[in-house]
Amino acid sequence: MSGKAPEFTTLCYIIKDNCYLMMHRVKKKKDINKDKWIGVGGHFEYGESPDECLLREVKEETGLTLTNYKERGIITFLYGEDVVEYMHLYTADEFEGTLTECDEGELVWVPIKDVFELPIWEGDKIFFRLLNEREDFFSLKLKYAKDDTLEDVKLH
Repeated sequence: MSGKAPEFTTLCYIIKDNCYLMMHRVKKKKDINKDKWIGVGGHFEYGESPDECLLREVKEETGLTLTNYKERGIITFLYGEDVVEYMHLYTADEFEGTLTECDEGELVWVPIKDVFELPIWEGDKIFFRLLNEREDFFSLKLKYAKDDTLEDVKLH
């Protein structure tokens, strides 16, 4: 590994009417998630807790204020030799406010049954199954090659 410091992020799937709020990442030029569909969230600011980061990022990206959310797991995301990211994974099912436009991508309510048909990370399919099948907190490690190929998976 490069000796670079790991990144700490949050990722949230907001649920309404059997749909996830998904972001189609099409607006940023240099983006590891370019053209993929992901949840909302982002990087910790110095001194933030995971919950504080979650609430701030969701508000910034969607205009929504979460009123009921749950941390479901932690994802260790390795990408090539350069990226190590610890993602705190959340779901939320209650919120206030009006959905706004996001400068990072298009926000769309996607039926949960259709999520697997979208261009998503291969490892996301694993944690979507875990979110659906279990209630307990989990730890998942996903190792990707630079061409986005999922090379290794460890569930703890």
